[in-house]
Amino acid sequence: MNALPRIALGTWSWGSGFAGGDQVFGNHLGAADLQPVFEAAVAAGLTLWDTAAVYGMGSSESMLGGFVKALPPGTVQLSTKFTPQIADAAAPNPVEAMLAQSLGRLGAEHIDIYWIHNPTDVNRWTEHLVPLLQFGLVKRVGVSNHNLEQIKLVNATLATFGHAISAVQNHYSLLYRSSEQAGILDYCKANGITFFAYLVLEQGALTGRYSVAHPLPEGSGRAATYNTVLPQLQQLTDAMREIGQRSGANVAQVAIAWAIAKGTLPIIGVTKVAQVQDAAAAVKLVLSEPDMQRIEALAAQAGVDTRGAWERSMHA
Repeated sequence: MNALPRIALGTWSWGSGFAGGDQVFGNHLGAADLQPVFEAAVAAGLTLWDTAAVYGMGSSESMLGGFVKALPPGTVQLSTKFTPQIADAAAPNPVEAMLAQSLGRLGAEHIDIYWIHNPTDVNRWTEHLVPLLQFGLVKRVGVSNHNLEQIKLVNATLATFGHAISAVQNHYSLLYRSSEQAGILDYCKANGITFFAYLVLEQGALTGRYSVAHPLPEGSGRAATYNTVLPQLQQLTDAMREIGQRSGANVAQVAIAWAIAKGTLPIIGVTKVAQVQDAAAAVKLVLSEPDMQRIEALAAQAGVDTRGAWERSMHA
């Protein structure tokens, strides 16, 4: 299996429709808008892409697949997800059935990391992953939005077949450290599991690009979530800006570098070339321990809860 890079790029904000970029992010982007973004990422050596069957009900995968097909096989690594809520429960293997659709949209023969997207009917789907691993349709398997008890349950079930979870993907940022507090990061480290952190930038709220004077785009899900708390984040983002300026870095790069320093692999959503550049630059940024402690303290002081409506407590 190919080694994983230190950052993955996310495509939740690509595509349209249910759970798509227009509804969640207020984006209205087509292939012509995103082609330069994809090309810039590949040129920068950022070649691990994360998507899901449910993002825009396949439209995110289809757009990514269109770009991938133009490249030599093996140029990029693909990560996508089985979402229980849209499964064909009548299929002999519902997980394989959804994977087959994803492979078709992505134009791929295999998926590098395949995830159970959330813990709905936890462990019902685990055994269905085994033949996919055995036949090489997926190279690694992971779980997303699972708490520690659920991660251990899935891992124990896979172990009876000689397999194991390779990755966990949960919401994790300066503002939302529930997976760390619940012991999930420690469990992953102890068991050789890569922890993928999504919403590291909190849908733009931790980039320094938005403020009370310049709120997130109205009419989007992220505006409803974050615009009301932007005043509470000002002191934090101001400190991140100051820390970044010493190294020629911006606020977004500081947020990403913090997540890397915590031992996670951040997934950074990209819709602009500048965001790709931020991700590439953040890999090289090293924060001092005093700066880490300072922004963690300010994040706690902000007192905001950014847990998504789809998320369950990590402490259950």
